[in-house]
Amino acid sequence: MVCPALLLQSFIWFSLMSTGVQYEVSHIVSSMCVVRQSTVLIPCKYDGYGFGKQVSSAEWLHEKAAKQKLSVSQDSAFAGRVEFMTDSGNCSLVLRDVRVSDAGIFSFMLTDDSGHNWTNTQGVRLEVTDVEVEVKTQSDVVMEGDWIFFSCGSCIPSMTVPTYTWRKDGHLHSQHYGNNMLDVESVMLEDGGLYLCIISGHEGLNSTQVNITVRPGGPPKSVSVSVSGSAVIVSGDSVTLSCSSDSNPPAVNFTWLKETQSSAVGSGQSFSALDSGRYYCEAENKYGSQRSESVSVTNKDEESSSSWIMFTAGITAAAFVASVILIVSIWLLIRRKRVTRSEEKNHRGRCKTVESSEDPYMTLDPKSRCSEYDTLDNIKRSWVNADSPEDEDSAYYNIKE
Repeated sequence: MVCPALLLQSFIWFSLMSTGVQYEVSHIVSSMCVVRQSTVLIPCKYDGYGFGKQVSSAEWLHEKAAKQKLSVSQDSAFAGRVEFMTDSGNCSLVLRDVRVSDAGIFSFMLTDDSGHNWTNTQGVRLEVTDVEVEVKTQSDVVMEGDWIFFSCGSCIPSMTVPTYTWRKDGHLHSQHYGNNMLDVESVMLEDGGLYLCIISGHEGLNSTQVNITVRPGGPPKSVSVSVSGSAVIVSGDSVTLSCSSDSNPPAVNFTWLKETQSSAVGSGQSFSALDSGRYYCEAENKYGSQRSESVSVTNKDEESSSSWIMFTAGITAAAFVASVILIVSIWLLIRRKRVTRSEEKNHRGRCKTVESSEDPYMTLDPKSRCSEYDTLDNIKRSWVNADSPEDEDSAYYNIKE
């Protein structure tokens, strides 16, 4: 006898019709999922109406490959593991100790007393799953911030709705009713470990285990720009710049910028600079971005023109300074001469004043003047008019007198 709980499975119905006889068998589902080593009931019920040809035999066929149907009762792979229901109108099939090789399409067939076969080409597709953990990750190397997608088995059993239990490093991680998926978003370092799953009702099956290693991640570091060859643009050529970084995970976007411009001038890990200026790059991964130090690119033609302009400007400036110095020097010289002439006139005026003060003495008759006056007068004249030859002769004359 079959377990009554198995009879609760959705019935499969399909219709077989012939002249004078109608057989009605309905099927609600077209596929079923079962766990390896379990028992599955593929239910079937038929009703016959009318008179005429009668059913002489009935059997289940198994199609493992396209258009290769074998009788279940005659296939040695099913020996001792199948049971056909013989109750009136019941054509169910019980399959025990299900194996992975049992996956395929099962179809029921009736044969009437004239040898004519009646079947349904659709049948029921049977999927067999194992307690096997499969994992999908965002990348080959799991980094912080990535996502991990686990699945326990290839399908969810159709007989009963199981509870899936997930364990990590031997400890309970989570439980999900009727859902064989485990989704871990924004992975952290502590999410690394050994994962396995358990399907309720099949605890005796050993689950495969998956070891997850999570590596630390962050925005790019040590972003730098290297120059291929010379950093001088020659005759309309370009300078190739390359951007590199120490990124974990690797940088996926590279942007090139120029210090004098607010918008990007290029993208990609390498860039061809056509104009002179200071360039830098930004490397970006999913954790953020980092920029490099700027490098200078010069244009040889612009550099020569700039040098000539600077040279010309230098000469002009030097000439201007020299002109200013010359004009100032001339002005100072003229001013100095004017001051010297003015002082000379003032000096002569003072001398005349002194002489005029002595005029009363000089108007005296030389015979009536005493010798002391003549001596004092000569001494004064020698001091005041030392540079005048005429004064010397006059002094000498006075002494002689």
